[in-house]
Amino acid sequence: MVAAPGKIERPAQDKLKTDQRDAERVLRLLMIDALHPVRVPSVEEEALRDLVRAREDVRGDLMRARQRLSKLLLRHGILYEDAASTWTQRHRAWLRSQELGGGAQSTLLDYLGAIDTLELRRDQLERTITELVPGSPCAHTVARLRCLRGIDTLSAVGLAAEIGDFDRFPRPGRLMSYLGLVPSENSSGESRRQGPITKTGPRHPRRLLVEAAWHYHKTPARGLTLQRRQEGQPANVIAISWQAQRRLYNLWHRLADERGKRRTIVAVAVARELAGFCWALARAD
Repeated sequence: MVAAPGKIERPAQDKLKTDQRDAERVLRLLMIDALHPVRVPSVEEEALRDLVRAREDVRGDLMRARQRLSKLLLRHGILYEDAASTWTQRHRAWLRSQELGGGAQSTLLDYLGAIDTLELRRDQLERTITELVPGSPCAHTVARLRCLRGIDTLSAVGLAAEIGDFDRFPRPGRLMSYLGLVPSENSSGESRRQGPITKTGPRHPRRLLVEAAWHYHKTPARGLTLQRRQEGQPANVIAISWQAQRRLYNLWHRLADERGKRRTIVAVAVARELAGFCWALARAD
């Protein structure tokens, strides 16, 4: 049995720590079923998870490289006229046409080369992930998750690889808690105070769900892209996907329009509910 070390109870006044005392305490907790087991992924699952995390690392490096380039141009008082459509072919042609002179020009070219290299690495990792999905242990789960609006192949693979077996969560609330999407709580006696989300567990799937949540502020619809992703899936899976669209759309506008919540907070609340629908789809018969 592999136990979660962060959840092993330890008395606050216990300052002595030796191997023998630790072993005795772990044995006592094991006898009263007070240890929280950790699921050990298979070799194939761990390999796919490493690949997904490598792609996530490259994505972060690419974002930082682009920010460095934009700040270089900003220091020279150069701004792109259409800030809403950056990193398109037109934007790249504009970047290569800039003349800063001296060492700044060399820096600009170096930054552009770094961005091109990172994009090539990202594209190669994404192709590899897409090729490995059909034969991976999570292929069935990925196909189900792709039925949801805002979740395509890469997002579905990221969720399936990081979460693993959805069946280990007896109810959706456990999955929400595992992903750190539930409110933190500081209660005492009759008073109950809730704060920001706990942000426990893996960060990558939490970010994927929050990004997907922004799609649900649009009117529910089944576009051609979503219909293609849902081809071949059971009717009950498609019904759950449609239910998610309607419920999350109503939740978004109830919190944002009626209660005046900030859109970032609303996105996290929608992401928490979206995790529940992911749980339902992954476990659907």
